[in-house]
Order: sequence, then C-alpha cells, then structure tokens
Amino acid sequence: MAAVEHSFEGAPSMDKTTFDLSAVATVGLNLAKHVFQVHAVDVAGRVVTTRALRRKDVLTFLEALPCCLIGLEACGSAHHWARELTKFGHDVRLMPPAYVKAYVCRQKTTLPMQQPSARR
Repeated sequence: MAAVEHSFEGAPSMDKTTFDLSAVATVGLNLAKHVFQVHAVDVAGRVVTTRALRRKDVLTFLEALPCCLIGLEACGSAHHWARELTKFGHDVRLMPPAYVKAYVCRQKTTLPMQQPSARR
C-alpha cells in the first residue's frame, strides 16, 4: 500500500493522504438506498481504502479501479449493480444474505458487513 502525499489547499493541520488505488485486488460493496460503503483490500489483505460513497459516485469510483473481485450481498438491486460493474471488467460475486449476516456484529450493518465481502 503506497501512500502518496499531495498538498491540498486548506488548513495546514489537516493531514490529507490519498492511497494508490491501483493496488486494489478485492472490494466489498454494501448496497444501500443513498450511501454505499466500499472496503477495498490489496493482494496481501491490507486495507487500501474504506469509504462511504453516494449513489451517484459509486460507478465513477469503481470504474477508476483496476479489474478486481467485487463482493455484494444478494438483494433486490444487486443484480443491477453486478451488471453495471461487469461492464467495467470486474468479477462480481453475489453472496446470500445468510452468509453475510454471520459477520454483522452490531445492528449497524454498513461498515462491519462489507469487510467480510472483501475477504471472500
């Protein structure tokens, strides 16, 4: 994971670091109504990025990634997103909700749920 320092305009105390997204090998994507959670790891299993994306930004973000494995929880819109992501060359795998539910530690299902998706 290579951290690339960039100088951004803003307060000097703000530490803004961007990561090299070309190292992404696997992505766990948690689908939601408005805000999607993305958890990306490299080949060694190290976290490259974890971020929340608005619905309109998801395709733009994932299109910029190199072709990789993307894990989704099978739900009503999962097939639509799988079709859109395969157009970019990604290998998309859908997981049954029963498999994903075992990884949910709290009632908040966004962040804890997409991490195991990236590890499958």
